[in-house]
Amino acid sequence: MFLPARDASSPEVRQNFRMNRRPEERVQVLGGSMDLVRPEEVFHFVAGKIAARESAVVANHNLHSLYLIRRDEKIAEFFRTSDLIEVDSVPLIFWARIVGRASRRFHRCTYLDWRDAFWERAIHENWKVFFVGGAPGVGEKATARIQADWPGARIRTHHGYFDVTPGSAENQAVVDAINDYRPDIVLVGMGMPRQEVWVLENKAKLGPCVTFTVGGAFDYEAGVQRPSPRWMGQVGMEWLFRLVVDPRRLFTRYCVEPWHLMGPALRDVRRALARQAVSGKAADARAEYVRASDLARSDVLGGQ
Repeated sequence: MFLPARDASSPEVRQNFRMNRRPEERVQVLGGSMDLVRPEEVFHFVAGKIAARESAVVANHNLHSLYLIRRDEKIAEFFRTSDLIEVDSVPLIFWARIVGRASRRFHRCTYLDWRDAFWERAIHENWKVFFVGGAPGVGEKATARIQADWPGARIRTHHGYFDVTPGSAENQAVVDAINDYRPDIVLVGMGMPRQEVWVLENKAKLGPCVTFTVGGAFDYEAGVQRPSPRWMGQVGMEWLFRLVVDPRRLFTRYCVEPWHLMGPALRDVRRALARQAVSGKAADARAEYVRASDLARSDVLGGQ
């Protein structure tokens, strides 16, 4: 069961992290694959890719994306081909813990949570960042605010209001602008699922860089949208804040779509029970082996 004690809020828990990923960090929950990694581990992965001049895509899963992958093949392909998949949902982390996965609150990775650590690392490593998304003017306003907090941050932006059709002149102009800048990081914030489809269709056209999908990150930076208090995100109630602020747009996402995940949820429960049964049998087998070894040892000693 999920134990909500000593997690992300505890500095000593977050201080140490593994530099090398393990296969069991990628888990299957609610029908989707995701990586149980901390923000520090994400940045270590990103730094390695940039140093090697290799491209990579960092995606993020929440309940909305898990709904979409069951209904849109392009979204499903985007997540299948992503190199790292963060978990951007505390309720999803809670559920993963309930069904036996080693998830903790510090495994939540979203821009608002790792913003300061990201820009500090970007300045230290001299990373160049290109942001695509938002309405005209949003990127420039967000950049000004970021650079006020982090002087020296290297950022260029382009709004997200362009024809994203593959092969269109506007889309090619955006791709050319990115490649001309030669960024280390590309942040794509055009909302889900538009941003995921755009990355899927254009990642091969970009030079070596690490691409993140970040939703409304720069809208928050620019003050266009109001982020929820961080404590609400930590306890898994950010969705409620967003629903109250924008009920017309988000009612279906938060009140209807999760019911379509009942099938995958039941499969998670069945798999969790099966793992417990296997673990129980393994434990019984070990106990029986120990008893047999003890009996054999006693017979030998008795014979002597």
